[in-house]
Amino acid sequence: MRARPVLLAASLIAVAVGLIPLGYLAIRAGEAGWPRIAAEVFTQRTAVLAARSIGLALVVTLACVVIGVGSAFLVVRSDLPWRRGFGVLAALPLAVPTYVAGFSWVSTVDGFSGFWAAALVLTLCSYPYVFLPVAAALRGTDAAQEEVSRALGKGAWRTFTGVTLRQVRPAVAAGALLVALYVFSDFGAVSIVLVDTFTRAVFTAFSLGFDRTGALVLSTVLVVLTVLLLTGEGLTRRKGARYARPGVSRPPTRIALRGLRWPFIAALAAVSALALGMPAASLIRWLSAGVSRPGSLGEIAAATGNSLFVSVAGALLTTLLALPVGLYAARSPGFLSAGLERLTYLGHALPGVVIGLSLVFFGINVAYSLYQTVWLLALAYAALFLPLAVGAVHAAAAQSPPALEDTARSLGRRPLYVFRTITLPLTLPGVGAGAALTVLTCMKELPATLLLRPTGMDTLATELWTHTSVSEYAAAAPYAALLVLIAAIPTWALSREVISA
Repeated sequence: MRARPVLLAASLIAVAVGLIPLGYLAIRAGEAGWPRIAAEVFTQRTAVLAARSIGLALVVTLACVVIGVGSAFLVVRSDLPWRRGFGVLAALPLAVPTYVAGFSWVSTVDGFSGFWAAALVLTLCSYPYVFLPVAAALRGTDAAQEEVSRALGKGAWRTFTGVTLRQVRPAVAAGALLVALYVFSDFGAVSIVLVDTFTRAVFTAFSLGFDRTGALVLSTVLVVLTVLLLTGEGLTRRKGARYARPGVSRPPTRIALRGLRWPFIAALAAVSALALGMPAASLIRWLSAGVSRPGSLGEIAAATGNSLFVSVAGALLTTLLALPVGLYAARSPGFLSAGLERLTYLGHALPGVVIGLSLVFFGINVAYSLYQTVWLLALAYAALFLPLAVGAVHAAAAQSPPALEDTARSLGRRPLYVFRTITLPLTLPGVGAGAALTVLTCMKELPATLLLRPTGMDTLATELWTHTSVSEYAAAAPYAALLVLIAAIPTWALSREVISA
């Protein structure tokens, strides 16, 4: 495909916005000098933090792959009873912030803390990142290849591992990558269950103010880990491989579970009970006491309005920046477009506190008119969640035929007219899905919101954190309940299309 200069220029601008926090890291780390960097990096504490962070990411990612792929296969490709209901339940944990799940477990189970507690909370909140793309991919696999495999005498299990999984491997890898990056950057769960990872160490150093340079150096280690992770995921891709189903669309054959039907139902129900039932039971237990506080209804209403406003603003800016990157990656595939797309993932693994402080520095020294405004917070959301929207736009654009755009241009239509009348309508479902996912993640983001929200503006996330940090669970319950309920709306919209077949 020929290069598209306008898309390239817009993509470069979008990526530059996403790399603002990395520029801050580079400047501040450079000021420290190599001796200070080496003294901070090559220590036993850093090695322990790295081992614990990598170990936690590995455990959570493997668990999410098992649960996500298994749930997707049962919902999409089996005769499981009530599969659509189970599909919605499998996606809904995405609406539960990790700090909400964490405080639900901590306030209910005595002694709930440590590495495996963090792994449990993060797994239950993150496996929908694998479930949703794999379920969508399973709907688009080539049914003929599976039928040929079974005709050659291979059983259901060998067909699943040898044929079906190979076709959905990119979706599995993409979901696993998002889970691993999410674990690297998570602050809420690891703080509540008291696990020292890079993110918690960085936030502690920044909040105490004793060693901000050391915290920035630790953040650069996170960037290095992210680059290694992205490189490893890129190496798993087969160059030139095609995974889309060719020819006439035909639904694949559903596998009969027979005697395994009820054990699988029990397994899915147990996962939903842990992921949704525990937070729901804890919130119900504390909800009435929280609402009864004098003046709390007005505070809750104000925080709800602020959350919706800043989340929509962040999603709008993120989607506008993601459009050119996703379209360029789909319409001009190559080393440059792939590199630009991968660069958007770097900020996704940085702790929100680093993103927030970098934009405080940017606002004070470069764009003072944005300082203490909602749009600086929206810029932080864009830097954090740009890859979520880019991936959705890229996937939608890759499925729309570029020949229509080329034909319109050959008839003399201007690029802007072609984009408005052909490209945008074809990619609008993907853009909408990316925007919904971005609204959801913006609403749950905590550290960047704490640092960058305008003075006097509280959101559901910040009010929830304020109360849970001093163990006021009853006062925190209304904010947590509303946050989950509102976040469930875009989650339901995302899952509805996946499981509608």
